[in-house]
Amino acid sequence: MAVLVEGLHKSFGSSPVLQGLSETFKEGKISILLGPSGCGKTTTLRCIAGLERPSAGLIYVNEQIVYQSDPHIWTPPEQRRLSMVFQSYAIWPHMTVFENVALPLRAAGRDFLQITKSVAETLSLVGLTSFAQRPATDLSGGQQQRVALARCIVSDSPVILMDEPFSNLDAKLRIAMRAEIRALQRRLGRTILFVTHDQEEALSIGDDVYLYREGHIVQKGAPKDIYENPATRYAAEFLGRANIIDNFEWQRTSEGSQAKLANGQSIDLIETVSPKSGSVLCIRPEKWRFTQVRAKGVIAGEVIETTFVGDRTEYRIDTAIGQISVTALNALERAVGEHVGLEVSPQDVKVVMN
Repeated sequence: MAVLVEGLHKSFGSSPVLQGLSETFKEGKISILLGPSGCGKTTTLRCIAGLERPSAGLIYVNEQIVYQSDPHIWTPPEQRRLSMVFQSYAIWPHMTVFENVALPLRAAGRDFLQITKSVAETLSLVGLTSFAQRPATDLSGGQQQRVALARCIVSDSPVILMDEPFSNLDAKLRIAMRAEIRALQRRLGRTILFVTHDQEEALSIGDDVYLYREGHIVQKGAPKDIYENPATRYAAEFLGRANIIDNFEWQRTSEGSQAKLANGQSIDLIETVSPKSGSVLCIRPEKWRFTQVRAKGVIAGEVIETTFVGDRTEYRIDTAIGQISVTALNALERAVGEHVGLEVSPQDVKVVMN
């Protein structure tokens, strides 16, 4: 157990942000706190760091209680053995790269030789050895982010907190930094709690994803599992694009079960029992396959929009059950106005709560 919160409440004035949050974030893993603005993910991180005082609850860090509402326990941030990377980097502009990274060690009272050795090793780890004596303001955004990361690593804190650390970087740098974070975590074995609202970032970095909504965690799991098997419409739509079909009837057949659609056609399902009231169907755009229009069990439609985005083409297909989004990789190009057929495998049709 690296970090545990139990019954955590936090309000700002009369507005509750966290409402009885209880969760364990695994040791030695990258845990992604994902959700829209105002859902409570950053507040969770700041409560763990000691930058916000919760209204009630309990927080463990490395098997030590750092906050408890009753009886009251409060451990100051500097005594929690945590490091934090902020969205704004929090780099001191009047210091060199070496001096910025050395700050935690100087605060801990390390001697000059220890500081020099540790900082040199850490700068090598993040690829900034040649920048050690440069003023921090001379660095690019990506390099400043590495300085902030190096400052966390050098302190030897077992837990690192990251609050939207890539939001100020351009798209290419964001992708590069994702790979660096994963590589460093694998090498160092630290526990990382990483806050983001970017679902692609969450899926590419995390060992586990914790999806927030209005102060609660509504679903958690490995990135692939939570993407492939969303529990709710909210999860399906937040974790990527999803085609939602809300007008269907479940029916059992001699060969299994089906969802009978509004146009009278049916889609095979792997569900063996009738879905709960209020359920909808979720089909990811990449799960659809183009096929012959008149083939059995195929949904017929007309291409109304195509968008080429490099490694794939995205289509909007107008059908009798509504517009459907389809993503195709390296596929034959289809023109607007073309009539097409769509089919999907039963295992790719997910029944989720609305």
